[in-house]
Amino acid sequence: MGKLKKADIKQEVFDLYDDYAHNRLPRRLFLDKLSTYAVGGITVGSLLGFISPDYMKKIQVPQDDARLNSEFITYESPKGGGTIKGLLSKPAASFEKLPGIIIVHENRGLNPHIQDVGRRAALAGFISLAPDALTPLGGYPGTDDEGRELQRKRDRNEMLEDFIAAFEHLRNHPDCTGNVGVVGFCFGGWISNMMAIKIPDLKASVPFYGGQPTENIIDISAPLLLHFGELDKRVNEGWPAYEEALKKHDKEHTAYIYEHANHGFHNDTTPRYDREAAELAWNRTINFFKDKLG
Repeated sequence: MGKLKKADIKQEVFDLYDDYAHNRLPRRLFLDKLSTYAVGGITVGSLLGFISPDYMKKIQVPQDDARLNSEFITYESPKGGGTIKGLLSKPAASFEKLPGIIIVHENRGLNPHIQDVGRRAALAGFISLAPDALTPLGGYPGTDDEGRELQRKRDRNEMLEDFIAAFEHLRNHPDCTGNVGVVGFCFGGWISNMMAIKIPDLKASVPFYGGQPTENIIDISAPLLLHFGELDKRVNEGWPAYEEALKKHDKEHTAYIYEHANHGFHNDTTPRYDREAAELAWNRTINFFKDKLG
């Protein structure tokens, strides 16, 4: 059989990977279940290789891109993990203060893909900060499997405090206007929802397929732009109740559900990536930030 294509893969395989990537299946059971779909010349190894992320070949904006000033910094998170490392990026040619965006990673730390997303945001005309919530445990360890294991060792509310501290650091940065928003993916989508509750001065929040809060929704002050994949049943089941609460409390929000898109559709390093949905969602996100952050 030739090289695998997305059309060769059954939806159940993507659902299995979602369960594994979110710690609902141990690796051995995941591989066992995956073997069910290794038929017709498709091996378990080829399936696993195909659905796993390929970071180095998918970087859109390299770390040394001359259009950017991009460097790792540290900032203080007194209520969270102490000193946190993050990637700070901004346009190299800018001599004016810029609005800021916090970039929140998935459940595996600041991997190369999320670093890339931070640089993409900077290229769009913002100063971005992409923290690594795994810093207290040594930082992103180099693989997503190890990253997930490390992130499970941290309390998610302490990690929330790390991202709130990132907001404060970026808001007070000399190159920032003080207007700061947040965008996050999966775990980062939950963080983005929670930051909208916890930070009265947050100017905009964009959760990509993030878990929804069930309390204190009345405290949300930031406008929300929410992105969901149609096939992401796990996350989507919480959306109707959240939407009802947002409407009840008259909170500014816009939500999009992208047809035939999986959880993780924005991540271009795996076959769950949906180019049309991802590019549309990202363009909407940048335009939303330009409108809300000034």
